[in-house]
Amino acid sequence: MTAVEKRLLDNGYKIPECPVPIASYVPARVEGKYVYLSGQTSWVDGKLLYTGKVGRDLTLEEGYESAKYAALRCISELRSVADLDKVTIVKLNGYVNCDPEYTAQPKVVNGASDLFTLAFGDKGKHARAAIGVGSLPDGASVEIEAIAYIED
Repeated sequence: MTAVEKRLLDNGYKIPECPVPIASYVPARVEGKYVYLSGQTSWVDGKLLYTGKVGRDLTLEEGYESAKYAALRCISELRSVADLDKVTIVKLNGYVNCDPEYTAQPKVVNGASDLFTLAFGDKGKHARAAIGVGSLPDGASVEIEAIAYIED
């Protein structure tokens, strides 16, 4: 078990198996020392936990939780191609399903950022974007994608 997995487990999070793509993409693509992670939503045990628009159908807190579970699936993708203890999270993009008037996307995406920091410590701190969108696959509330760097 890696230190990353232990930190997550000690805080009540178990990394799921790497998600199986349901369309024409791969979960993670390694190019040189970088890993590009496909976008993930909050699927847990075959069920999408949070659907609908944040700020209308879901609270900010529920959006935050959705972002955490999506980030956990990104960590699963990362674990499928790299030793988690040799990884630095470089960039995170968070997409929040919301109405055009909603402006708290950064607070929602903090769920993913906070989980990456919990898991990876200082190596989990990253640049990011938090973007509001009109819809996401399967009605998901949040989608998270990331780029990571693999150390020697």
